[in-house]
Amino acid sequence: MNAFKKLSVIIPVYNEAATVELLLDRVANVVLKNNIEKELVIVNDCSNDNTREVIEQYIKARPAIQISLYNHEINKGKGAALHTGIKEATGEYIIVQDADLEYDPEDFNQLIEPVLKRAADVVFGSRFMGSKPHRVLLFYHYMANRLLTFLSNLFTNLNLTDMETCYKLFDARMLKSLTLKEKRFGFEPEVTAKISRIRKVRIYEVGISYYGRTYAEGKKINWKDGVKAIWCILRYNIWDR
Repeated sequence: MNAFKKLSVIIPVYNEAATVELLLDRVANVVLKNNIEKELVIVNDCSNDNTREVIEQYIKARPAIQISLYNHEINKGKGAALHTGIKEATGEYIIVQDADLEYDPEDFNQLIEPVLKRAADVVFGSRFMGSKPHRVLLFYHYMANRLLTFLSNLFTNLNLTDMETCYKLFDARMLKSLTLKEKRFGFEPEVTAKISRIRKVRIYEVGISYYGRTYAEGKKINWKDGVKAIWCILRYNIWDR
């Protein structure tokens, strides 16, 4: 197992000028266990607001923080932004952090704990287990998440409670070994299917908090992405193994 000295936090952003500075502060201020370093790998997916300018000003004002910014010249989708971030990450472990404030970076230490105990290679952060705060939102979203997780588990033979979670902590070598194709929100079922097939991979799950947004507050995922997720579950577990 790799020595765990640095965590790469991949932050895909698209039109998040209103929240990205606050999110970066929250990530930067987290103190990780065992004096583990953090690097922030931001991928701006061709935002058409002033997200890029906000991030560039943030980086210039805080030279002590390890931050890299990569800009897509055309909008490619969240999955494509993650592909760029994974390629550029230099830490022994990688986690994804959305820029919308739904997930709390203080939970990073929850996810790295099984790794520090030399028990896990991959850790999922579940919004549906544990006693941490979870915003109450739409019942249909909850049921859609449960359905997608059930279908994924059916094929991967895992017993996850939240396959669609943003918070997934990966051994960087394992994640970089995968050939990932999905460029939008299909990243979650694809990476789950492919990581589950790595020989002797050890996957854990821990409870995390969740401060979900409504569509009025800027949530981007919709029912079409749910349908695509079902397609991706079938594709990467049956037809494209």
